Amino acid sequence: MTDTTTATTTATTTRPTAGEQPGTAFPWGPAAATGVGSMPGEDAREAARIATGSLESLLFLPELPARGPGADMIGRTAGLLAELYARVEPSGWRLGDRPGRDTRRAHAWLSQDLDALEEFTQGYTGALKVAAVGPWTLAAALERRNGEAMLGDAGAVRDLAASLAEGLRGHLADVRRRVPGARVVLQLDEPSVTAVLTGRVPTASGYRTHRAPDRAVVEDTLRGVIAAAGDDPVVVHSCAPGVPFGLLRRAGATGVSFDLGLLTERDDEAIGEAAEGGTALFAGVVPGTGSTAGELSDPAGTVSGVRTLWRRLGLSPALLAEAVTVTPVCGLAGASPAYAAAALTHCVRAARSLANDPE
Repeated sequence: MTDTTTATTTATTTRPTAGEQPGTAFPWGPAAATGVGSMPGEDAREAARIATGSLESLLFLPELPARGPGADMIGRTAGLLAELYARVEPSGWRLGDRPGRDTRRAHAWLSQDLDALEEFTQGYTGALKVAAVGPWTLAAALERRNGEAMLGDAGAVRDLAASLAEGLRGHLADVRRRVPGARVVLQLDEPSVTAVLTGRVPTASGYRTHRAPDRAVVEDTLRGVIAAAGDDPVVVHSCAPGVPFGLLRRAGATGVSFDLGLLTERDDEAIGEAAEGGTALFAGVVPGTGSTAGELSDPAGTVSGVRTLWRRLGLSPALLAEAVTVTPVCGLAGASPAYAAAALTHCVRAARSLANDPE
């Protein structure tokens, strides 16, 4: 086994820590940057080293889907469920009667990831983000025993949301124990929530779609899962078009994470209300793959679209660096390790440019 003392010491002494700063609205402070979640490769220690060493004020727990079932976002979250168990079928993840090898594998991958994160966050006292799939994307992806998505059964969705909330309470408590100086931030990944709301999630046959649930039910269900974080901030992430900013805010989200390139002028009012209402905006602006010499050569240019949006909305320039956190457009699983590290570092530089170069 690799000597962890040297690695831990290096991580602790070379990375700045950032606690909740006086006068800032969020525990990660102004001009912040972070990753979305997934990272390339299968080496948990290397992913943790990059995720903690490249960032400053909002570190995150990496996901490594390249390892296979149980390390993917659905499998990892299925492994967190309380008293519900899932297994891999040719069509995807399906509920089973008891925990099997797929559940055990998900637990093992997550434990390995948390061990690596704990190693590289010794002495850290800033914000630390962990991600799980939200209840509606999970309901659209997890199958009942008959092969249909849980989304098609309102009672099953309620049970799933309750199980997820209970599992998250235990998971967050474990993270707080492992990194006692950190302020934990929960990210709920909900890329399917817009498809759920608009009735565009296909049935198993592919010939029909599941009926859209009432928006109030979607909101209430999210509110219940968000409440599992207690006093910790919750950011809801979606890299799909048509993010329901207002619904997520009403459900209790502290912040909303999105791909800036997918916004249209129809989103302006919702974005403006969110910013003025004190919601954190996690703007995905850095490509998930590419070359370090091309896409990552101009930090100020990377966030030019954020400034353009701000001016179009007539928002105060002084609010910009406070409200906006810079991220990649989505996960970095498809990138090379070198690009992933460079992209996170570039996010930090781009975030600084929002504070230093308002125009």
